[in-house]
Amino acid sequence: MISREPTLARLAHAQSLLLDPYGLTPAHLQRALGEIMVRGADDADLYFQTTRSEGWSLEEGIVKTGSFSIDQGVGVRAVSGEKTAFAYSDDLSWASLQDAAHTVRSIAGQGQDRRVKAKAAKVGKSRSLYAGLDPIGTLDSAAKVALLEKVEKLAKAKDPRVVQVMAGLAAEHDVVLIARADGTMAADVRPLIRLSVTVIAEQKGRREVGSSGGGGRFGLAYFDEAMVQQYVDEAVSNALTNLDARPAPAGEMVVVLGSGWPGILLHEAVGHGLEGDFNRKGSSAFSGKIGQRVAAKGVTVLDDGTIADRRGSLNVDDEGHPSQKNVLIEDGILRGYIQDAMNARLMGVKATGNGRRESYAHVPMPRMTNTYMTGGDKTPEEIVASIKKGLYATNFGGGQVDITSGKFVFSASQAYWVENGQIQYPVKGATLVGSGPESLKRVSMIGNDMRLDSGVGTCGKEGQSVPVGVGQPTLRIDGLTVGGTA
Repeated sequence: MISREPTLARLAHAQSLLLDPYGLTPAHLQRALGEIMVRGADDADLYFQTTRSEGWSLEEGIVKTGSFSIDQGVGVRAVSGEKTAFAYSDDLSWASLQDAAHTVRSIAGQGQDRRVKAKAAKVGKSRSLYAGLDPIGTLDSAAKVALLEKVEKLAKAKDPRVVQVMAGLAAEHDVVLIARADGTMAADVRPLIRLSVTVIAEQKGRREVGSSGGGGRFGLAYFDEAMVQQYVDEAVSNALTNLDARPAPAGEMVVVLGSGWPGILLHEAVGHGLEGDFNRKGSSAFSGKIGQRVAAKGVTVLDDGTIADRRGSLNVDDEGHPSQKNVLIEDGILRGYIQDAMNARLMGVKATGNGRRESYAHVPMPRMTNTYMTGGDKTPEEIVASIKKGLYATNFGGGQVDITSGKFVFSASQAYWVENGQIQYPVKGATLVGSGPESLKRVSMIGNDMRLDSGVGTCGKEGQSVPVGVGQPTLRIDGLTVGGTA
């Protein structure tokens, strides 16, 4: 829902933190933007930000680290054609803002100075997907330490084979204010929390790791007893399962991916290839294929920044556009790309609410929010039962993808060998090797159990990290190459 009252409240809050203490007004921002545009730049924006972050970690029964930081500043950008000029400063004074504006104005230096009337400020549209609270203050320090100690106690009590527990708690309060050359002003107040649990289990001299966790745009009360117990149960179960794992077989075979977090493969192998910058430059395996079949029938992929409270969701993107629900692939047909303002303008399409940046010290670029595949009509049990011989991968570690070719390599952190429709035993050391576009065409069964991940995803691109979400139903893919250790 796009509503005006919360939007105005967020703007007022952002202005009280980022403009008022430094004697800045919306008129100052529009004046600075007018000075940038005087030499004929195509676009310009100012991105003010203040971020408070806190982190706690427990290891070997004690809280080993506790950190708190505050960072704030402004990023100033001018865009002319494909060129971008960017400057940033942690000084929010008018003099510093003017200096930055004069610095980036040089991008359009080939043109003659012209008279540019500063645009009147106007309130940009915005969604209301999460409470604008400060999660750091939703629990006191003693309660945060007690929460981590509870994680360890529950994990140790779960099974005597658990020999080590590591837990981490992070909370962030991020306030941003964006002013654009067309006069648009937008703001967001973004809470973000995360609890991570890692356990090491030992049996007969063999040690294995299991992990779990989650979070989102909530206060820390989200981590109630039931949620903490769920994370602990998952982490311990993963570690104990891996204690019994055998070397993974290798070769080309049927692979079934579990629901939820395994959507990270979709994110990496397909999602990045659908970002506007790669497609504008023709360097993606999906370039120039709008309207063409790029996946099997039944495969529908969305990028949706509008899901309430999700880690990857945004009320507005980092260019001041409301987040959107974008259909990228529909029933196997490519429908569109993920766009920021610059690439959308150069490709003659609309921005999709996907302009994102790590902080005020970085330029925005097209990035995913929550990327997922919609569900089908098969039960997970039916899909596993269909495997004559193959791999059932339920959790993933890291992976890499080559955007141009679409080729990927992923390591499965939890997987099972299946024969004649029956799970035989867990395996370790399995890596999936393939091509994102080819894999989409080989999807032969789609589960009815689509779910999003628990809220742990972070995406890296060109040195910038942003929080994201992934998701998918159970999927059967025919003919994936598995690199094993057997």
